[in-house]
Amino acid sequence: MGKTINNQNSKARSPLALYLSLPILSWAFYDFANTIFSSNINTVFFPFYMDEVLGTDEVRKQVASTFISYANAVASFFLVIFSPLFGVWIDNTGYKKRFIVWFASISILFTFMMGVFGSLDFNVDYSGVPLSLFLVVVSFVIAKFFFNSSLVFYDSMMGDLGTKEEMPLISGFGVAVGYLGTICGLLVYLLVSDGDFHRAFIPTAILYLVFSLPLFFFIKDKPIPKEQRKKIKFLEGYKEIIETFKEMKKYKAIFTFMIAYFFLNDAIATTIAMMAVYATAIVGFSSSQFIILYLVSTISTVIGSMIFGYVAKSIGSKRSVTIVAIIMIIALFIAVFATAQWMFWIAGSLFGVSLGSMWVTSRTLIIELSPEEKRGQFFGLFAFSGKVSAIIGPALYGTITLLLKDYGTFASRVALGSLIILTIIGLIIHLQVKPEENR
Repeated sequence: MGKTINNQNSKARSPLALYLSLPILSWAFYDFANTIFSSNINTVFFPFYMDEVLGTDEVRKQVASTFISYANAVASFFLVIFSPLFGVWIDNTGYKKRFIVWFASISILFTFMMGVFGSLDFNVDYSGVPLSLFLVVVSFVIAKFFFNSSLVFYDSMMGDLGTKEEMPLISGFGVAVGYLGTICGLLVYLLVSDGDFHRAFIPTAILYLVFSLPLFFFIKDKPIPKEQRKKIKFLEGYKEIIETFKEMKKYKAIFTFMIAYFFLNDAIATTIAMMAVYATAIVGFSSSQFIILYLVSTISTVIGSMIFGYVAKSIGSKRSVTIVAIIMIIALFIAVFATAQWMFWIAGSLFGVSLGSMWVTSRTLIIELSPEEKRGQFFGLFAFSGKVSAIIGPALYGTITLLLKDYGTFASRVALGSLIILTIIGLIIHLQVKPEENR
């Protein structure tokens, strides 16, 4: 598919022609769809639901933070196990859309089930935890695992949509359209009344499905002919991953970046998961105030994504990642020491810029550094690096809030402060990336 498009576009397309082409627009709408899940479930309404059910005092608010952190860590743990194999599947079969359809559908189903279980009262609890909450958490873990799994195939699909020179613009457009999905998804808040945050889950599943349909119907896979495929058993897929690691010297730049991304994504994944609870429990935002804050942050994300698409094209992806990491450090520093809401408004806006821009620049850098025949495998490893960190970051945050729960809000400030250290480590390692070492 990539070769066909590149041949068809021997003449450079204008940005408008690029953005309005049916394959790219359909691809971007899946970003719109899955960002509705990411924002509504991962960032806003699931944490609000957990805080509503568990967070009845200062100590239990920290326990709620621990619950949320560990649920995210478990979902990421399963992705760590499977994501390297996903990359091998891509390179061996050529199928991307087929896996996205299956994985997204399962994610949508269990998002729907979160709403079903959240509305039920079984009158059964274990150690003060209602059975309904337990089932919501299990459904969340499954939904998030399959959501994240679909992204391995989705990110890899980007390389088929245009030329290497067009990748920064395509990546920026996808992220920007995706975060417009956040604004659409937050309209679900109008259906939430009296703090019944579980009411947001089913409408979110419906929106997730509706905006996934363009990719389901208008993108076509170009599978590798069956006679050219290898028979890959489950564990054999990991043998290819091990072989790739053995070639680390040959692809030193990309492996260095993946180590850097491990630390950078620690901060991203954990902040996304904990932003709502931190803003409400620590800085004093009400749920409705946080929704407005999140909308403003999302607008910053959309603007940052589009701008950094052009920045990456102009100065290169590596330098762009450096700038984004610095912005993230500043945002986290302000958030840790925020004593008034206006300070968190600044932090939220800066983090919004860094969040979208990190996706734009890192995906583009992976494409720049990886050979085409191993792109699926490296995107699998990219997801592997990101999701291992998505275990460590939330688990670290949750452990700190658990150990320091008796100190109230101080526990969350220390937990968020630990992310600054991780981001600085990631930036230092990223500065060691030398793209020429892959050539």
